[in-house]
Amino acid sequence: MPYFNWNEHQLYYRQQGKGPLLLVLPGNTASSGCHQGELDYFSDRFCVISIDFYGTGKSDRAAVWSENWWAEGADQAKSLVDYLGYDECIVMGTSGGAVSALLMAIKYPKMVKAVIADSCVEQFAKDEVYKSVVLDRNQRTSGQVGFWKFVHGEDWEKIIESDTAMLLQFAEDGGDWFLGRLNEIACPVLITASKQDKDLPQVETQVVRMSDQIANCRVFFNSSGGHPLMWSAPQDFRSVSNYFLRTLIKV
Repeated sequence: MPYFNWNEHQLYYRQQGKGPLLLVLPGNTASSGCHQGELDYFSDRFCVISIDFYGTGKSDRAAVWSENWWAEGADQAKSLVDYLGYDECIVMGTSGGAVSALLMAIKYPKMVKAVIADSCVEQFAKDEVYKSVVLDRNQRTSGQVGFWKFVHGEDWEKIIESDTAMLLQFAEDGGDWFLGRLNEIACPVLITASKQDKDLPQVETQVVRMSDQIANCRVFFNSSGGHPLMWSAPQDFRSVSNYFLRTLIKV
């Protein structure tokens, strides 16, 4: 099974296809196991890889979940690109993975050729985390439990509780993922979102504000779909992603 080492931890990844490197970053409570559809779809043109961040999926478990989880996810993704021997990549992330993708562009500008950031915002207040995350996760519906067991295994509940506690602490400490650094992103960026996304506060306002800070940025809003757009409206997401990718490379 494909693993690589990050800070003495074994992290799992999936790989499919050949060509330029397309890195797919999963969101909070998800893993690379959720992205087989993206690997299948884009691997006819790209070498597509997806990672299980530290503490999730088939990767080593984390005793403590850091508030810098998204920035550390960017570091883990960078280490995977280095491990695979690539100098540059296009990064596609959804939800929390989109946050890590944008942070990766900030932290590693020479490596990141472009970013597709799906279904993310700039800031999350504590009351918004409670309404859109905590109350939803506390339902423990059969669909939720089935999803979490599929992506993480039998210890899914501990992972979800750790992630939720981390999100609440992050929001308590200000809830700002980028700390005013979005204007440092030099590569082309596509931000996608659904106007009907109930998990993201003020999604239209926040996405427009994010795009205003990024010099080379395109935005796609869908009037249908939900969270994330990548899965709730996959045909639309893939169509606009294909257009964006064709502006970068002949695929």
